Amino acid sequence: MPVSTGGITPARVRPGPTRAPPRAPYAAFGISARSADLVPDVELAQLRTFEAVVRYRTVTDAAVAVGLAPSSVSQQIRTLEGDLGVALFVRGPKGMALTDAGQRLRGWARSLLDQAERAQLDVRGERQRLRLGALETLAGSHLPRVVTRLAGHRPDLAIEPRTDRNRSGLLADLVDQRLDAALLLDSGGGLGGLGFPAPPEPLAFVDLEAVPLHLVAAPGHPLAAGTGLAPADLASERLLVNVPECSFWMAADRVLGAGPERVRVGGVPVMRAWAEQGLGIALLPGFAVDDSLRAGRLVPLDLPVPELSLRLVWRADRERLPGLRDVLYAAAS
Repeated sequence: MPVSTGGITPARVRPGPTRAPPRAPYAAFGISARSADLVPDVELAQLRTFEAVVRYRTVTDAAVAVGLAPSSVSQQIRTLEGDLGVALFVRGPKGMALTDAGQRLRGWARSLLDQAERAQLDVRGERQRLRLGALETLAGSHLPRVVTRLAGHRPDLAIEPRTDRNRSGLLADLVDQRLDAALLLDSGGGLGGLGFPAPPEPLAFVDLEAVPLHLVAAPGHPLAAGTGLAPADLASERLLVNVPECSFWMAADRVLGAGPERVRVGGVPVMRAWAEQGLGIALLPGFAVDDSLRAGRLVPLDLPVPELSLRLVWRADRERLPGLRDVLYAAAS
């Protein structure tokens, strides 16, 4: 096809000596030069920016997360869409939502970033990492034991513990593959048996140990000497709680129903302190109240309470990563 030069006479180019074309760098991988020309130049930085937009749903929040200007984030997304030849996001009232193509890229992006990170570790001679998340409630009581257990079975492993106040944050990080595994509290035969919504993505888990619960009150509480209590006996009581998403609030809903008045006071240490002062009753894990029970600052109420499970959760579709399945099951052995 003739190309207009806008009135500019192009310079005459003398043909140079004929040279053999360079060997395609993709030949070792069975990819022809012609095929390689069709592969878009997707950069890891673009994939990280893409992940940030997926997580935060707005360009502004994603820009803060990756340390870029919002205009740079928008440009990277436009470039990525242009290179791939598809739209990755649609803008709606709730922010940026993934298209079908964006959903497909989501898994590939995390896999490619993981692979790049493992390559860096291997080249540098550094150890494989396990990014292990946990609820803050478990950070002092159970996370150190699991880390110690893993270190004993896999001394070649570098464990990066991360904590979160919210279960939803841990699950989101698992889904988006910012965590390899997470410790949380649950019950029943499936994820979310305690009452929280499980993500639609395929998640697997193994129960590491039982976590006993105690319904406790101050020694002088009117129900402290009662026997054979039923949930109806507690209908007029003040139940000390944190937030509705709290594992112990959910467990109380299942054990006590809607009867007792919920009094939101704060986290586990605050609920325990208020119960010790006779300001209400509390459903708390044994690891948080055992010392208070032994010291007589609290007494258990005579009402059967089921145990929770300390559950290690991970994405089932990531078990194929080298060594990850062995690492996860080492935590349970």
